[in-house]
Amino acid sequence: MKRIVLAGAAVIALIFASSVFVIKEGERGIVLQFGKVKRMADSTEPLVYEPGLHWKVPLIDDVRKLDARIQTLDGQEDRFVTSEKKDLIIDSYVKWRIEDFAKFYLATGSGSRLQAEALLKRKINNGLRSEIGSRTIKDIVSGERTEVMEEALKRMARSSELGIRVVDVRIKQINLPLEVSNSIYQRMRAERNAVAREHRSQGREKAEFIRADIDRRVTVMIADAERNARKLKGEGDAEAARIYADSYKQNPEFFSFLRSLEAYRKSFNSGGDVMVLKPDSDFFRYFASDTGK
Repeated sequence: MKRIVLAGAAVIALIFASSVFVIKEGERGIVLQFGKVKRMADSTEPLVYEPGLHWKVPLIDDVRKLDARIQTLDGQEDRFVTSEKKDLIIDSYVKWRIEDFAKFYLATGSGSRLQAEALLKRKINNGLRSEIGSRTIKDIVSGERTEVMEEALKRMARSSELGIRVVDVRIKQINLPLEVSNSIYQRMRAERNAVAREHRSQGREKAEFIRADIDRRVTVMIADAERNARKLKGEGDAEAARIYADSYKQNPEFFSFLRSLEAYRKSFNSGGDVMVLKPDSDFFRYFASDTGK
């Protein structure tokens, strides 16, 4: 009897455990009955379980939990063609979340996120190709990037067969193909080199002009300085001559005596000079007499 009771309790516990399921925060749950999504009573809307503790019919109901948070689809960069028939390499990402859980489950093959992202990426690329194909490179790069993303977002919003709601579409980076980028960089480098050569030529021209102007100014300044120096020297010599003349007028005899002594000092300074003069020449007149007579 005791074994029967224990077996019955185990069966009841097993039935209870298989009848209870928990939906975590950030998840939603749908229930499959014989492979079909369970609907609400008297309605065609699917029954979606919110986070919390719920009940199901054991062995009949199969609970599938789906992520209800916003997901990020960050694919690889792809090549797009503009209205000018020029290629662009665009890297973008998409923010999306599940809106219709039953439709998402059926459209993606048992709620496969990889399958959903593959289908969504195809739709996003088609939308971006349509928008980029109607614009030029200048429009996309300069001022209409936001408009491109908004139009692509509207296209995704109208496409609800996956049960997904696209929250945002963003273009991260726009590049030119490598072969085009290299040719553009080479042309830009050549243009910059030409501009640099022009600037250097203009700089040398201005340097020569400045150098010539400075040389002219220096020449003028030196000429003015020399002219002023000669003028001052002439004025000084004139003043000195005037002072000598005034001094000479006061005592001509003394002045003559000093000049003779100076001449003696300079003449006899070396001691080896030979002078051929008459003893009674005027040069030796102060040797015989201190009055020069």
